[in-house]
Amino acid sequence: MRPIQWLAVGFFLLLDFCTGQRMVSIQKGRLYRAKGYHVTIWCNVRGYQGQLQQDFQWSIYKPSAPDMEIQMIGTHDNFSPYAAYAQRVRSREIYIERLRGDSVLLHLTDLKDQDAGEYQCHTPSTDSKYLGTYSAKMNLSVIPDTLSATMKMQSLSRDQGDSLELICEVSTATTIHTHLSVAWYILKKEGDGQAQKIISLSRDFVLLPGPSYQQRFSSGDVRLDKTGSKEYKLLIVKIQPSDQGEVYCEGVEWIQDPDETWKDIARKQTNRISLMVRSLDRPTYIPPLLTESHMQLFLSTNHEQTVEGSALVFHCNGTITEKSLSVTWWHIKKNGDSPLFIASLDQDGTLKIGHSYLERSVNGELRLEKLGPSIFTLTVYKSSATQDTGLYRCEVAELSKGKSWTQEISTKVEPLGLNLNAELSSRKPNVNLYEDIELFCKVSGNGITSQAPVSITWQFKDSTGMTGYQQVVKVTAGGNVEWGSSAPHLSPQKKAKITKSPSVSQLLIHSATWQDMGMYRCEVEIWKNSGPAGSSAMAPHAVIPSNPIEIKVITPESKLITDISEKSLDIFSNEDITIDCKIISLTKKNSTLEITWYFLPLYPKNAAPLMILRTNYDHISEYGEAFNFPHQKSRFHSKKVSSHLYQLLILSADNEVQGKYYCEVNEWIWVVDAGWHSLGKMESGHTTVYFKLPETKPHIERTNHSITTNENEEETLKCILQSPIQPTSHFLVSWFKMSEYFTVATLGGNKSNGSVWNGNMNMARRLQPYSHSVGNFCLKLQDVEMADAGLLFCQVEEWRAPNSSTVPIQHESAPTNSSQICSPRSLYRFLLFYPPVLFLILVGVFLMLYFRRKRVPKEKVALEQNIISGEELTVLAPSHFEPSGKSCDNNIAERMNLVN
Repeated sequence: MRPIQWLAVGFFLLLDFCTGQRMVSIQKGRLYRAKGYHVTIWCNVRGYQGQLQQDFQWSIYKPSAPDMEIQMIGTHDNFSPYAAYAQRVRSREIYIERLRGDSVLLHLTDLKDQDAGEYQCHTPSTDSKYLGTYSAKMNLSVIPDTLSATMKMQSLSRDQGDSLELICEVSTATTIHTHLSVAWYILKKEGDGQAQKIISLSRDFVLLPGPSYQQRFSSGDVRLDKTGSKEYKLLIVKIQPSDQGEVYCEGVEWIQDPDETWKDIARKQTNRISLMVRSLDRPTYIPPLLTESHMQLFLSTNHEQTVEGSALVFHCNGTITEKSLSVTWWHIKKNGDSPLFIASLDQDGTLKIGHSYLERSVNGELRLEKLGPSIFTLTVYKSSATQDTGLYRCEVAELSKGKSWTQEISTKVEPLGLNLNAELSSRKPNVNLYEDIELFCKVSGNGITSQAPVSITWQFKDSTGMTGYQQVVKVTAGGNVEWGSSAPHLSPQKKAKITKSPSVSQLLIHSATWQDMGMYRCEVEIWKNSGPAGSSAMAPHAVIPSNPIEIKVITPESKLITDISEKSLDIFSNEDITIDCKIISLTKKNSTLEITWYFLPLYPKNAAPLMILRTNYDHISEYGEAFNFPHQKSRFHSKKVSSHLYQLLILSADNEVQGKYYCEVNEWIWVVDAGWHSLGKMESGHTTVYFKLPETKPHIERTNHSITTNENEEETLKCILQSPIQPTSHFLVSWFKMSEYFTVATLGGNKSNGSVWNGNMNMARRLQPYSHSVGNFCLKLQDVEMADAGLLFCQVEEWRAPNSSTVPIQHESAPTNSSQICSPRSLYRFLLFYPPVLFLILVGVFLMLYFRRKRVPKEKVALEQNIISGEELTVLAPSHFEPSGKSCDNNIAERMNLVN
């Protein structure tokens, strides 16, 4: 084929390879996200075959076990998430959003510390052939939420045209590189309920005004300045009535992802500040009756809407400095009623009190003051919803000139406790053992918490229901904390903590146990002043109980995982061995482990496991019944290497230790007032121990010998063992003969105990195998005949007898047992070495016989010993007879040897 044809073929093969290839893509990592926020990770698949709607499944590999896949969630029906994620999937805290058939988003709505790790997106195959990538991975790191946004709590009242200045502090302690943005918002009273942006400073330090503040930003009436490392100042010049509402500040923390896009990872809002703007052209404004002196009169109050018990303060301010001014205060309860005289203060200081207010004045609940030539105040203490709601009129007069000015303002006093509500909530109704319980008691209704003294009492009823609600702690209206004595386990010395703001109280219970299970509720008590004005005497007015919440303390789901892989171990006599018990993960870092070691015999197959040794949570060791003997206790020992690795030590192992070994790990924790509690147990994988005898073989002298003898003579053949001989060794020696036609015949042999066996009955009377000394084996051949010529060789089997049981060590001949032939090691040796060696031997024997037949008379026949090395025995006719005189102790050059 020409080169251009090869190039064309390669191009089309490459084209075929690259088309129709599945490719899974995942959002580029590593991503850094803050704890507690909503996080998404996208995954797409391309180049697939089959249905348009592909399935996706998500897994996580945690840093503590980077090789263990933990399945989280999948789109196909038969997907089973790992137990730790099942509840979060059911509650849709974790869910998959399908953007289209081949693209999805993984949602983690409440990111937790344990969500950090390597995420894998996998798509099961719908292709006709396996080609491409079916999964992709990325890393997600969870960082603490350190973003903070705070603003001084205050209530603001401004006149139209005044300036407003607010400072917001925004900061973060994140160790990685992030940017901050700051924005100011207002929720207007007359708006649609949606907050409007006033102005913001972007993460790139760009000022961006809100749509309704664009023109005022351009004119310089709205500004945002960074005045310090974490201070951001909002300035509104010439404030307008349309600016009235609730103002707050928001800080956002941003990070740049590996794909170079910016992502907001945390955001915090400050408390809201109520801003009231008094209009200069309000309908209630009454121009001066006499304009000659050009006086203007302004009337304001500290509360246009309040709750009973609060003090009402009215300010009546004029713009002239005449000293001869008097003031009169009137009250109109509702439209159509006649004005009710409250009090008056003449220019000479004479005070007059209306009949309806005389008793309240005596009790100190009414006060009139002149703070300047034309500045007057009226204070009504302990306001009443039925008596003090309505329109208030201030009338200032200059009697000498017959001039007067009037201004009115309305106020509304709500009944104490009206629409008051106490709502109890919890972050988690079911908490794990030793997790924190967080309860929130929120008080709402008419802004009462900022205007009237409120006390909050936390109550608890245990899960047995034997008693009613008992007081845990009370925060009084004066701010004192009073702990109850009926629930000592919730005392502050142990684990409970209380906090209180004007509208919310939090009860925090650290390290919850089963004692803390039960019903919780809070009671809100409204107090009012029961003494004269200025006194501190208080009396309860109304008690509002909250909804009850049941808190359950559950045992955490076991995260105990052991190494369940199967292992095998070959050991030899008198070895010390170690069995590992490896723990991959634990439920609790401070848990205590109980380790139990078991032995499972290889035979019979249905044998029950036997306990070897147990070390419990008190570190007390206990041996099993079958191992509770001195020689067993001295042999088996348990050892703690680390918190995640335990070992069983077996000293001086022999064939008795053959079998399977495994550990059982039981995870315990100490529960206060309840004792030890098991979190779960798990077995490890089996380690199978096989006892192997040493693979040493008897080594025999490999020198070839050629022996020529006369017919009817006696000849001794030798087989000398050169390897070290163990005291427990026994030997079986066999002798063989190969004729000139390459047929092998068994002659006979002997054992170490002196017994002799014969393989050739025709030669039995003339053969005498014996052992002259240990390792020195002989075969005496009497009355040699011409038919004895040939190749003679020996085979030695060594046996050892540990613990009085005979075990074979080595067979020098080729194995005849089928299981040995088919074992990988033996088969490899057989196929690789034996055929060529046998071929070379046969060729050598053939050539040797060929040349020797040319040199020796026809009546001589050659005989050699040993397949690998041997002795050639030539038998001469009687005319060539020479006495041998050889014995088994003659010189070693005539010895006959077998070599492995």
